[in-house]
Amino acid sequence: MRLHAVTLLVRDYDDAIAHYVDDLGFTLVEDTLLTEGKRWVRVSPDAQGGTSFVLAVATSDAQRAAIGRQTGGRVGLFLHTDDFASDHARLLARGIHMTESPRHEEYGTVVVFQDRYGNLWDLIEPAGQSATAPLPTVTA
Repeated sequence: MRLHAVTLLVRDYDDAIAHYVDDLGFTLVEDTLLTEGKRWVRVSPDAQGGTSFVLAVATSDAQRAAIGRQTGGRVGLFLHTDDFASDHARLLARGIHMTESPRHEEYGTVVVFQDRYGNLWDLIEPAGQSATAPLPTVTA
């Protein structure tokens, strides 16, 4: 078995596609009309279409209240990179909000960022991939 997809609640399909594809650099894997107003939209950080996110428009008050809070305010999404400095700079250039400065941890170089909907993500370059890379400078 392998994890195929995880749902992320969003407000609007096209806005979410623009954010995850244009801002975060994900690949649009699928965008299929199911019924009037309902689509099956999948995006993936893996250009080969590995594990993906189903972008689901919230349709009830309870779902709308959960947008960006699906993990209770904790970091719940983790992106691995083999070029932290480049990906971090690209995210900053696209206006992605970093909640902290990058830091070195035992497991690698990491920074927490927030997507358009409030979800918290770790961008991580695992230890051993770039052992002595300097941390980028964050300017507010």
